[in-house]
Amino acid sequence: MKLGIFGGTFDPVHHGHLIVAEAVRESVGLDRIMFVPTLISPHKQDVPATPAGQRLEMLREAVKPNPFFEVLDIEIERGGVSYTVDTIRALEETHTHDEFYLLIGADNLLDFGAWREPSEILRRVVLVVMGRPGFPAAAREPQLPERTIRCRVPAIDISGTDIRRRVKEGLPISYLVPPAVARFIGRHRLYI
Repeated sequence: MKLGIFGGTFDPVHHGHLIVAEAVRESVGLDRIMFVPTLISPHKQDVPATPAGQRLEMLREAVKPNPFFEVLDIEIERGGVSYTVDTIRALEETHTHDEFYLLIGADNLLDFGAWREPSEILRRVVLVVMGRPGFPAAAREPQLPERTIRCRVPAIDISGTDIRRRVKEGLPISYLVPPAVARFIGRHRLYI
């Protein structure tokens, strides 16, 4: 099977995440997209995140309607800082006959060389680089590494930062997150 790996803090997961994941799945012909929430992002270690269990639960609620999406708690269960190369190695042990595709935003490609073992990641997966709103790909992207696919996705300008700000200011987040996620945020009084 062709499996997409989509990692991030997902704090909170929003419609932008879901729309681009589905666009990649359709465009690249993936059998499934595995959403992998980080425990501690290596690039955001000093930024406090919502507890992992709550982010995981919101993500599970958000992907429930899509039979091609699943959520893996592999990084949360492993503990510590979440490194993509470790996750890929662990997934290869349980999915021995599958091919992996790592979804990243075009903005992440700029610092991909600073990730832990980037050449090892590229040896083990196909990199799927998604465009990002406000990020002129041709102007700033470095030369694409081998085993890389550039994938056009809808330009959805939604961010977790903006959603958290809106909740804190008492503004609605309807249409930015799935209804189940909005209910979860309200019920658990997140981001206020």
